[in-house]
Amino acid sequence: MSEHTDVGAYSMGLLEEPDRRAFEDHLAGCASCAAELAELAPMAPLLRGAGPAGATEEEEPAEATVIDLMRRRAVRQHQHRRRLLTAGAAAGIMLIGGGIAVGAATAPRPGTPPAAAVVLTGQQHSAIDPGTGVAGTVGLAAKAWGTQVTLDLSRVHGPVECQLVAVSTAGERRVVMGWQVPAPGDGVPGHPAHLLIQGGTSIPRNDLARVMIDVVNGPTLLTIPV
Repeated sequence: MSEHTDVGAYSMGLLEEPDRRAFEDHLAGCASCAAELAELAPMAPLLRGAGPAGATEEEEPAEATVIDLMRRRAVRQHQHRRRLLTAGAAAGIMLIGGGIAVGAATAPRPGTPPAAAVVLTGQQHSAIDPGTGVAGTVGLAAKAWGTQVTLDLSRVHGPVECQLVAVSTAGERRVVMGWQVPAPGDGVPGHPAHLLIQGGTSIPRNDLARVMIDVVNGPTLLTIPV
């Protein structure tokens, strides 16, 4: 076997001493083999002695068969992880009120995966509510289908469920997007990162009068005239 194909045999302890030392020398400079060994190592104890059906205790599975089993299982685990990552990315896209919203804190919370980057774009308008202290900047970009809305929000204490509402000059209200704010909040002590989130509304840019950040079934935290 070549050094690159010795990973399975090494993890099973099947290499002779000269081959083992040669592989360890190779492993020190080969990131690919090191990564493969890390995937195969947890499975080695399960496959040692896992011979074919009917084999006696003295019979050991053929080295090539064991290595093949380990490689196949490693591939399955790798594919499973890719499916989980794909599902997690899809869960970051919310279809709310006919608009698409993708959001992320500008600095991730501990233990959470990084989210897709959102950039504040378009005409920008800012406001601070004197009562709640909530601060926000909204970016509005005219689109053929309506208006793209990007929001940078801070000083919101959680836990609370919020929604961004677009209001037209005629008084028509449309929910652009909604989200959960976990404790302690966004842009507050303990979690200083702002919330940066993006969505859209079918109301044309020229027909927008203001956007509002509301607590779901609760008060308005911030109104930004646009």
